Amino acid sequence: MAVLWLFLACGAVMVLQGLVLGKYALGKLNYDRHFSTRTCYAGDWIEMVEVIENKRRVPIPWLRLEAMLPASLGFKRSKETWVSEGEIYQNHTSFFSLPARTRITRTHQIQCRGRGIFRMDTATMTGSDLFAMYTPSLKVNLNKRLVVYPSLRRDEELPSSWKTWQGELAVRRWIVEDPFLYTGVRSYAPGDAMNRIHWKASARSGELQVHQHGYSADPKAMILLNIEVSEQMWNVVTKPEVIEDALSYAATCAAALIRQGMAAGFASNACLSPHADASRSELMPDYGQAHLEAVLEAMAAVEMKVQMPFHELLRLEAEAERTDAIDYFLVTPHVSPAIRDAVRKLEQRGHRVSIADVYDGTKEAGA
Repeated sequence: MAVLWLFLACGAVMVLQGLVLGKYALGKLNYDRHFSTRTCYAGDWIEMVEVIENKRRVPIPWLRLEAMLPASLGFKRSKETWVSEGEIYQNHTSFFSLPARTRITRTHQIQCRGRGIFRMDTATMTGSDLFAMYTPSLKVNLNKRLVVYPSLRRDEELPSSWKTWQGELAVRRWIVEDPFLYTGVRSYAPGDAMNRIHWKASARSGELQVHQHGYSADPKAMILLNIEVSEQMWNVVTKPEVIEDALSYAATCAAALIRQGMAAGFASNACLSPHADASRSELMPDYGQAHLEAVLEAMAAVEMKVQMPFHELLRLEAEAERTDAIDYFLVTPHVSPAIRDAVRKLEQRGHRVSIADVYDGTKEAGA
């Protein structure tokens, strides 16, 4: 009889602890997860920060956090974290205890192994009592977004045709700045006139900033990316590593031009990520850091799927009504007869065209 009462007492204790610790374990639990930065470059290390707060007067014996994340985000392993990786996504799982009235912050080191626009929309929390009698679950909406730009290359890694094209652009610019053309702001340098100081920008940055002027004959550059690795290819890219290299070249070229105070734009024949702004499939030449970020984000959004043949994109550019002549730089893994015909049409409209064949980093052509 005593054994029976002992079993009944143990059962009552288990049910009671289940009700107190498990059934309402997530009732006053706050959770947030975010990246340490909104944008970065492929290859960069960033942090994913988790903030968990238990507002109850009792602890949570067991708490499991799960989230599906892109496989290109490489996590630094830890004792309390498990990562199950697939080709596209990975399941990131954490398992730990949380004391009463406690707020903790956990930081995970992440390497962004590839470019893209990534979403972290939800995470799932599962609580439990000591004996897993109650295991309530809750899905948390996060709506976090990370943009990973293509990696930038060193000058010596760029095709020689890029250096030739960039040099020609620089030669065509006037030496004297146009005082009526503003392209952004830059840091104050000795010799700058006081009337060029941009006081609002100086107040925001904490150091003197001056207006940056453009040039009277400043050429406008347009970088066009072809993701077809051969004339026979259609739909899905067969050699994505070649296009990733081409994207790095294009990103480096755009960054160099805009940081030199020149106007640059970007377009490609690729489909865009569903997380991208569909209205920005083509970015016309413009100035400034904000425009450079928009160009790099458009490059990050490129998917390995062809939207239209590259020669068709060139034909649309030739038929577009442009008020000024454009300097086109074509970043393409191959140059077919159809592409050469489209290049001639662009040149007949008064535009200048240079071609960088980046298939193996050594083959180059000019038009």
